[in-house]
Amino acid sequence: MMGAENMKRLAIAFLCSAIIPLADAVNACPLLRHGVPADRVSVLARGFNADGWINDKPSPPSPGLLLQLRKEGMTHVRLPVPAEPIMLRFTSKADQKARLEAVDDAITTLVSLGYAASIDLHPGERFNRLHRQEPAAAMEAMKDASRELAKIMRRHPADRVFAELLNEPDIDAERWQSEVEELSVYVRQLLPRTTMIVGPVNWQRPDSLPGFRPLSDLNVVYAIHFYDPMVFTHQGHWDPKDPLHDIRGLPYPIRAEDPEVQKLRQRLADENREKALAMLDRAVPDERIDRWLEPAVAWQQQFSRPIIVNEFGVLKAGAPRESRLRWLSSVTSYAERQCWGWAHWELSQGFGLLDDKSGRIDSEALKALLGNRPSRGSTNAGQLHNR
Repeated sequence: MMGAENMKRLAIAFLCSAIIPLADAVNACPLLRHGVPADRVSVLARGFNADGWINDKPSPPSPGLLLQLRKEGMTHVRLPVPAEPIMLRFTSKADQKARLEAVDDAITTLVSLGYAASIDLHPGERFNRLHRQEPAAAMEAMKDASRELAKIMRRHPADRVFAELLNEPDIDAERWQSEVEELSVYVRQLLPRTTMIVGPVNWQRPDSLPGFRPLSDLNVVYAIHFYDPMVFTHQGHWDPKDPLHDIRGLPYPIRAEDPEVQKLRQRLADENREKALAMLDRAVPDERIDRWLEPAVAWQQQFSRPIIVNEFGVLKAGAPRESRLRWLSSVTSYAERQCWGWAHWELSQGFGLLDDKSGRIDSEALKALLGNRPSRGSTNAGQLHNR
């Protein structure tokens, strides 16, 4: 936990430093009509997930690291909050209290450094099992967690803190549609001015968004996750039983004539890695990033709602470095052409933005994300008209 005096020094240092200028409008951005204040759309522009901050053994980023990333151009931190420790069905009051205090401290730190924070209710398998098997009990648990998190969020500026109702709901689309409509009404009563973030089922893939109807509440941002092609982004998978564990060195873009692809294919065939080989063959040739994301573009054109890609990334264990950087740059440049916000998954673990040896920011990965493109500022977000 950071002391009050250190927090004050860092906040002053940030305000006295070269604060990130707001950019001119990007004319390619679509004109939307919705109820999200323009400054909130703007502040979601560029961010990262701080996974692990609110865990049993928390590993919060250092204030100095957060300050450096803010100066570099990051505006938003998505804070995954494990759901079960917030739900009394799965935890004790004492443990719940400790976890909520950690959330409060994290928001205080982030807001003092000039970030917006989205509080992501991030369930594990225990809740997901309950959600699939006992709908009424799961809804009660979600409402209980939302109520407790709302008590914390109300202590902070409503224009700097976002409420993400549930990460990657693991149920069928129609049931989630009904549930999120009910849950959003409940949360709106608790947080009248807060912008909510919601997404579809099926890991929140872009091609799942067309089956999701926007809520009647207009103060909502819609979140998608992007990891395609997974044979590239998840190569070198941490689970030895996963076929993706056997794939390493696969370049991006994936082209059958690429000697590296041919070499990898031959190795998998020689080692009888049939499942991995089949996954590779299905991905050749791969789709372009814009083709994967087109369903979300079409959905936005139909419903005129703001979108954020608040998870995307490449596992570092097996991917060629230059290919990883190329993929990251392609995703963020495409998102920014659509005026979508983005939040990289994640900061300091397997997909992270830190160098594994030094623990410092990987400057090339950061440049791939941010590029030389100007950050989206309030003038640009002003094109996103509110009703």
